[in-house]
Amino acid sequence: MAHATHRLRYAVVGLVLVGSFAFLLFKGLGTALNFYLPADQAVQQKASLGGKTFNLEGVVEPGSIHATPNGVDFVVTSGATKLPVVNSGSPPELFRPDIPVIAVGHFDGGTFVSNQILVKHSSNYIAQHPARVTAPNGSKQ
Repeated sequence: MAHATHRLRYAVVGLVLVGSFAFLLFKGLGTALNFYLPADQAVQQKASLGGKTFNLEGVVEPGSIHATPNGVDFVVTSGATKLPVVNSGSPPELFRPDIPVIAVGHFDGGTFVSNQILVKHSSNYIAQHPARVTAPNGSKQ
């Protein structure tokens, strides 16, 4: 009888450990998988995205940047899609027209509401625009 009780305890402890490990793995991988959804695909998936927060990718449309008391409004383009973005907070220093950006936020009607802007500059972007990717003191970043 005592032997069976020990086996049951070990089984319960083992299940708890396996369950905890699975939970941590799931949560860790879930937050590590940050994907970027281009504006045209985001608009197509708007109904299924609802109010979920995600990373929107697009190119800042020239002439669309307008400073607001809370941040900046602008339009991102992807394919033939143009999507207005309302951002609260300060945009990064490299934020300009005609550059790829990631806006973190969610849909609110026909507008994407963001609280963070990330400037994307791949090696291709740096090669095409070397003067834009410099630190304020003039050194390359």
